[in-house]
Amino acid sequence: MKNFYTIEPLKASRSWSFAAITIIYLIATALGVWTFLALDETAVLLRLFVADFVATVFVWLCGVIFRNSSVYDPYWSVAPPLMLTGYAVYCGAYSLPVVLMLVAVWYWAIRLTGNWAYTFPNLNKQDWRYDMYKEKFPRLWHIVNFTGINLMPTIVVFLAMIPGFLLIGMSAASPLQASIWTWLGFFVCISAATLQLISDTQAHRFRRDHRGEVCTVGLWNRSRHPNYLGEILMWWGIYILYLTIGLSEYSLGVVLLPAVGALANTCLFVFISIPMMEKRQLANKPGYADYRKKVRMLI
Repeated sequence: MKNFYTIEPLKASRSWSFAAITIIYLIATALGVWTFLALDETAVLLRLFVADFVATVFVWLCGVIFRNSSVYDPYWSVAPPLMLTGYAVYCGAYSLPVVLMLVAVWYWAIRLTGNWAYTFPNLNKQDWRYDMYKEKFPRLWHIVNFTGINLMPTIVVFLAMIPGFLLIGMSAASPLQASIWTWLGFFVCISAATLQLISDTQAHRFRRDHRGEVCTVGLWNRSRHPNYLGEILMWWGIYILYLTIGLSEYSLGVVLLPAVGALANTCLFVFISIPMMEKRQLANKPGYADYRKKVRMLI
């Protein structure tokens, strides 16, 4: 146990915490790449998932070592651009639909990771939801930590990436031409990430001068969770981009099944993240009940 306590003073340093997380994610990336290449005889989607799983396990173990589950937080936005770009390079798929998808994913990822970095204090503090789970399930904490905080989001985002993986694989087999679905999907993705950028910027500026108050400025006057709306729309945009393959050339299952990831992501926010956030807001902000009556949840 002494080893844990020797790093406590370092965890209070924001720069040291950033450095530690950067090293963790570099190693996690290397482990994921090694795993993918080692499983050469395995079906490609399974190879990608196992690589994702191995990287998640490593990040989770580091979170346990640092006693901070927020080590996993940037994984949501770091893994997709690296995995999709890495797979495109591996397949040699550089058609316009694939390039546009990667541009959209990198724009979304840089924006979201930047927002995480802006709000990240240090490794002494973790997300309030994790503290809540730890208090609620003290005996099951390590199971909840691994399955609920680390593994479940990895699975949801992996499912949401499947349309992208399929688009890359099909493009590698036979280069795809851009269609109305390509441009519509790209527009939805860019709009979704921009929606997140604007809403988060408005919220940060408001909270600087109005701590403890309900944010009702800009987009927050139209939607209670415009940032979450952007996250939901982002992955529906990736699915729409996937429809570049052509609706008439494949079976209904091939067309519709890849939408499971975007649907799972939508359910994650609508039925878990948003209710949890609203419960906290109702408890901590007196004006939130009125705000909730006046403003729609998403659209």
